Amino acid sequence: MAVPPFDLCRQLETMGPALDRAVLEVLHSGQYIGGKVVAQFEDAFAQSVGTAHAVSCNSGTDALILALRALDVGIGDEVVTTAFSFFATAEAISAVGARPVFVDVDPGSYLLDLDQVEAAIGPRTRALLPVHLFGRPLNMERCMTLAHRHGLKVVEDCAQAAGSRWAGRPVGGWGDVGCFSFFPTKNLGAAGDGGCITTNDPRLAQRMRELAVHGMAERYVHNALGYNSRLDALQAAVLLVKLPCLPSLVHARQQHAEAYGRALARVSGLVLPRQGVAGHSWNQFVVRIPGVGPQIRNQVRDTLQQQGINTIIYYPIPIHRQQAYRNLGYGIGSLPVTECLADQVLSLPMFPELTADQREHVVDGLRLALMGTGQPQHPGSAL
Repeated sequence: MAVPPFDLCRQLETMGPALDRAVLEVLHSGQYIGGKVVAQFEDAFAQSVGTAHAVSCNSGTDALILALRALDVGIGDEVVTTAFSFFATAEAISAVGARPVFVDVDPGSYLLDLDQVEAAIGPRTRALLPVHLFGRPLNMERCMTLAHRHGLKVVEDCAQAAGSRWAGRPVGGWGDVGCFSFFPTKNLGAAGDGGCITTNDPRLAQRMRELAVHGMAERYVHNALGYNSRLDALQAAVLLVKLPCLPSLVHARQQHAEAYGRALARVSGLVLPRQGVAGHSWNQFVVRIPGVGPQIRNQVRDTLQQQGINTIIYYPIPIHRQQAYRNLGYGIGSLPVTECLADQVLSLPMFPELTADQREHVVDGLRLALMGTGQPQHPGSAL
């Protein structure tokens, strides 16, 4: 049995007719950039996040850049964030001329360690950029309290967390700005690239809207140097069909995560992701395979591949160890938890349409793969 890490075609079995109608309607309208469909999606998405405004753009990366630009973060500024994330989190900070300051992550949640953030705040710090990694929400009450105490802005990286909540409140509505990606494999995925920025500040919303269209306040009137970053109407139409389904898609992911957790609870040599966070949307189900270096994890991944079980490593090289950031001077061991996770994590197949048989095949395959490592067979310990 082949089990993909995600299956984008399975949604077509239930959403296909509605998607066909929505896309054809846009094609026949002749309005492919902007227009009512994009406006309708922005209104609907803002309502789903609980913010007054949503500004669509062409990617989650651009969402971060537009947010930082709108907040006047730039040359000489510092932004505190995590190195255990997709590269775009830090890349966006650098793209506006600021410097990312990396803080280690909590070993249980894999999220920004708020206990370490305060020590990283300096005179040049302008913002915090927390990441709701793998769909797990950060404690935003603590994050906002910390930011307010130091007079800092907060940009939430919600790229993997559409549908996630902290304390019953959607992520993306806590900070000054929330940034979302609609890359096809996300909880809310388009049929291509797409992104959105949420905020309750009308001034910020207008600034981001202008920056997304070449800094243009009105046709051919440019107030700033901006970008060409627009969500096209076809993608907006796809997202409008999928958005009402997001709660049920997230619920399916949560059920798969619970089932994985029950089935793998007593598997030796494995550390499971921490359960029990009510608002976790489980964009990924990431296990940890303890060992010295990545060799054991890679062996398990290869064995699973031979059984037709496809897994993904998020992320084998943390951002602070990337060649592009070598100039920042983060040496080996500077972020020990992040570096350990990079050597040990493995993402199991996770998507709403995953079947019970596929899940069982993954669990059985993982048991066999771990037995073949020659490692001591006991539950993995915490970092």
